[in-house]
Amino acid sequence: MAKYSTGRGGGGGDGDSCELCGRSSTKLRRANVSGADLLVCPDCAPHDDSKHEGTGDSSSGGGSDGEPNRKKRAAQRQAKMYDQAKGDSKHWERKGTNYEKDRLPYLVSDYGDVVAAARQDAGLTVEELAAELDADESDVEAVEQGRATRAGVGGSLVRAIEERLGVTLVDE
Repeated sequence: MAKYSTGRGGGGGDGDSCELCGRSSTKLRRANVSGADLLVCPDCAPHDDSKHEGTGDSSSGGGSDGEPNRKKRAAQRQAKMYDQAKGDSKHWERKGTNYEKDRLPYLVSDYGDVVAAARQDAGLTVEELAAELDADESDVEAVEQGRATRAGVGGSLVRAIEERLGVTLVDE
């Protein structure tokens, strides 16, 4: 079992097993793996960060040589996370739907089954109901399948379905 230590061997100082995978080996070598100085077997040696950064052998110190690259990568990851958090939702939102003004209300449990049963009782297909309500067929289908929230269906469509089919979907 892997030890994940930053010391030497961890198990009595014998140092005959890889500190990354735990495999016994007589060919252990020092490697810097994610900032930890470990004794690793030849199979785990490719995980040596100092080799990937072009700093040469891991026993050469690796501290100051790898530091600028590590800081640069950290800054790049931080910038990427910032961009993702800031995000621009305009590319995935459908035109014509303002989710701030047309919020989905709290829905009763089993609302999808209620809509499907009421639509069938009215003798309508999903396509016909969508056409009557001037809505996308996929949105009506999403309500029937109980995934209105994930599909981004607006509250106005839910209320229109309620009114047309004479059912209660909103839990007030």
